[in-house]
Amino acid sequence: MELTPVTQASLEKGAKILLDGGLVAFPTETVYGLGADAFNPVALSKIFEVKGRPHFDPLIIHIANLETLEKTADLSKLNDDTKDKLFILAKNLWPGPLSIILPKNEKIPGIATAGLPAVAIRFPDNTAALKLISLSSGAVAAPSANPFGSLSPTRAEHVRDKLGSKIDMILDGGSSRIGVESTVLDLTGKEIKILRPGGTPKEAIEKLIGTVLSYKENDNSSTPSSPGQLKSHYAPGKALSVFSKEEIIKKPYKAGVSFLFFDDCTKDAWQDLQKPPAASVFKVLSKSGQMLEAASRLFEILHEFDNDANISCIFAQTAPQQGLGEAINDRLLRGSQK
Repeated sequence: MELTPVTQASLEKGAKILLDGGLVAFPTETVYGLGADAFNPVALSKIFEVKGRPHFDPLIIHIANLETLEKTADLSKLNDDTKDKLFILAKNLWPGPLSIILPKNEKIPGIATAGLPAVAIRFPDNTAALKLISLSSGAVAAPSANPFGSLSPTRAEHVRDKLGSKIDMILDGGSSRIGVESTVLDLTGKEIKILRPGGTPKEAIEKLIGTVLSYKENDNSSTPSSPGQLKSHYAPGKALSVFSKEEIIKKPYKAGVSFLFFDDCTKDAWQDLQKPPAASVFKVLSKSGQMLEAASRLFEILHEFDNDANISCIFAQTAPQQGLGEAINDRLLRGSQK
């Protein structure tokens, strides 16, 4: 499968493929998505088939303007307070890496929501994605463009290497800016809660609408109400072990083991203590510990390790548990549960 650069002509071609019931991989600010027309149940079924995704795992619907929100969600089922909070979030955090779970509009097929009465809606912050969605039906279901449970793709090459000729088109928009999936926020219950940490930090949400419940890892089940809730997810092909800063510094180098440090400070402390050989394999998410840089490089580096035949396992350091660090740690911990 050839990669197709993003141009007006290629976006128009991609939109036609979507309208005809095909699948198009496209860039967003988080990761690459595998898109299908959100109103076409046959096209949606192809997503599950191509990814090997279980049908109990719901999809996220991507829109390109707020007018489409009422075509995908039933806002009449929200009380006035929740509506006010929804529009505050939409005004301040959309477009952006935030998916909001709302009551489902009957126009959205049940296969998209795994039969649940609620649907996750996202307004991505990527020009190519927005143009593609606008040129199609206006609503595109798009989980990450990778085999189910494996590392998320942050470049078009990752999509090509894993899905290849199984899909109709791969639009190449360069590397993802954020590099971890969207935060999923549930507005349908008595309490507002985060079901998956992601590109929008909890702190940014609470600054706008007040306290929200954090996700809990023990809330995971075999019947998720949101994408990315399964205990094992985002996993590399190599065995992945996760350690705190204090723990990873004490790990001696072994042949076949690659180390992934959060920052240069930890890497330097490890080198000073363990004195690894020159041939040791290690990477750093962000030399200065900058969260956005670390998040954007996470899957990119794990893909590199996965493709290195000399590496048998990965030791990774957790990030500080704040801001995007919560999403980074979530992906590492789920990726280690194989």
